[in-house]
Amino acid sequence: MAGQEHEPGRQRIREPSIADAVIPLVVLAGLIAGSLALFGLDALDGPIQVALIICVVVAALIGMRNGHTWADVERAARSAFTSITSAVLILLAVGALIGVWNLSGTIPTLVYYGIQVLSPSWYYAATALICGLIALSIGSSWTTAGTIGVGLVGVATMVGVSPAITAGAVISGAYLGDKLSPLSETTILTAQMVKVDVHEHIKRQAWTSIPAFVIAFAVLLVLSLVGAPDVRNPVGKDVELSSLGDIYHITPLNLLPLVLLAVLSIRKVPATLALLASTIFAGILGAFLQPDVMKQFVNGTDYHAVIGSIKGIWLAMANGFSIDSGIGEIDQLLSRGGMDSMLLTLWLIIGAVTFGAILEEFGLIARLVDPLIRAARSRGRLFVTVFACGFGLNVVAGDQYIALVLPSRVFRVEFSRRGLAPTNLSRLAADSGTVTSPLVPWNSCGAFMAAVLGVPTLSYLPFSVFNYASPALSVLYGITGFKIEKTEPVQTPAAGSP
Repeated sequence: MAGQEHEPGRQRIREPSIADAVIPLVVLAGLIAGSLALFGLDALDGPIQVALIICVVVAALIGMRNGHTWADVERAARSAFTSITSAVLILLAVGALIGVWNLSGTIPTLVYYGIQVLSPSWYYAATALICGLIALSIGSSWTTAGTIGVGLVGVATMVGVSPAITAGAVISGAYLGDKLSPLSETTILTAQMVKVDVHEHIKRQAWTSIPAFVIAFAVLLVLSLVGAPDVRNPVGKDVELSSLGDIYHITPLNLLPLVLLAVLSIRKVPATLALLASTIFAGILGAFLQPDVMKQFVNGTDYHAVIGSIKGIWLAMANGFSIDSGIGEIDQLLSRGGMDSMLLTLWLIIGAVTFGAILEEFGLIARLVDPLIRAARSRGRLFVTVFACGFGLNVVAGDQYIALVLPSRVFRVEFSRRGLAPTNLSRLAADSGTVTSPLVPWNSCGAFMAAVLGVPTLSYLPFSVFNYASPALSVLYGITGFKIEKTEPVQTPAAGSP
């Protein structure tokens, strides 16, 4: 890296210029904007990943022009891959779990029971609560919004309440669950980037996430009471999602895999082992409780219970669960999961962390951020700077993974130097990068939410209360010192020091 002693005969390494640092980010913003313009939401199925790899090459070429070698590029890439090894295993296990939980009836039971509590007199608040519980159980804000969220926005139109407020409630609940779920890929990735245990990360996130959700719930409850004064009857049981009871044997026993996962997580069993244990348990339970679903899934004309169940569990772990019930919402909700469903996400993460590692290794991102860190003399200013970088990357780069990865990597050393525990950074990075992503219309998250919910981003934005309350609390904690954990300062050079 710049400023270090160099091997004899090796070209002298030059300090990167401002232009060197800006070019990769401009290329990234241009390619992501172009991919979204050309492919829409399909850009997430490969084009954005290709854009990231191209940006990796651009950053590598700039580094080589400044005196680095291709061996330096490979070393940076190896460090990036090493940092996500645990995340890869966990994400594959999450994919397997989702597929088997759909097969065994765990997720359908959660949705079925959730639908029963709806009433227009507190519709928005109930929507946030239901989406929060489902996202917490499955670890995906996108899946929650794209399945039960779509149904809830549709029901809102049927019962005469606002689709825009309902969409904001869906997103508030979905991102609460996403942040606090040990199954969430962004939660796992953030913990990995800052090098903290995922369970410790979740505990610290709760200090901003739960109060922010209480605020959101209160606002949405008031809107429910004020906005629907003439609608007081429960939502009819003919809502399509209630047909889950005709397909599955709905019983509280279906929730035992969720209980097992919670117990194993509390006992701090390694996440991959806990996920796989819950997956296999759910599959065995489903073989007894959902034999008809199992038989239909494996297309068993000459069906043998034991062999068919093994085949069904295996396929659901590998390729996910699929169903053709004739009811679109149910098919969309349940036809997902499997380890292979995580491959595009892993490709995206690999591209993002490699890009971030090269920017860091070659001093490109530091060239831009170091002046900001030097200006952030106080703890409060540092927290504001981290938030500005995370949200700014959501705006410029249009992707939450980059908004998570780069601040996590760049500010990790500065937090350590100032004696601030890494859990402070992991919480702040998640609040800055993950939570604000659906508030930007051209961000992949904002575009996805607007498309699946049928509500423009700027229409639901005022009602996504959780998504701006949580980062506001995180920054406020940094300014006031509330729930800020300290460690022994690590003696490293300050940003910009020789």
